[in-house]
Amino acid sequence: MTLWQRRVWLLAVPLALLGCGKRDDPQASLEAAAQRLQDAFEAKDASDVLGMLDSRFRAQDELDVEWARKTMALVFLRFEQVRVITVSRQSRIDEGSAGRVGRTVTQVLVTGAQGLVPERAEPYALELVWWREGDDWKLRDLRWR
Repeated sequence: MTLWQRRVWLLAVPLALLGCGKRDDPQASLEAAAQRLQDAFEAKDASDVLGMLDSRFRAQDELDVEWARKTMALVFLRFEQVRVITVSRQSRIDEGSAGRVGRTVTQVLVTGAQGLVPERAEPYALELVWWREGDDWKLRDLRWR
């Protein structure tokens, strides 16, 4: 093997190994989507939050995207600062969904300038169901207790 061939080989092997890595990791992108949703809510960026909602979005099986828009407007107007404190969060891809359905189970405290929003000392238990469209995760279902 010539010196030139050796150099090409030494360059090609690491590049090939990089290419074999997971370019499209649905689990990592699902976790990133959950964090982006939290960050957009804390930044009071309703358009970003709404952009992450699926057109068939439902909360508690009956509330829709319009409800989400109105609720965010009220919360963002009433509270100067909104912060979401994540107590725990686990995301997973549903088996048998070909990487298209994901779930995030989380416990959060929501705070504002005056304290907890609403004045509730215990965390909300949330379940978020996501639908993957291309490379993007869209929130399709939200439930809380």
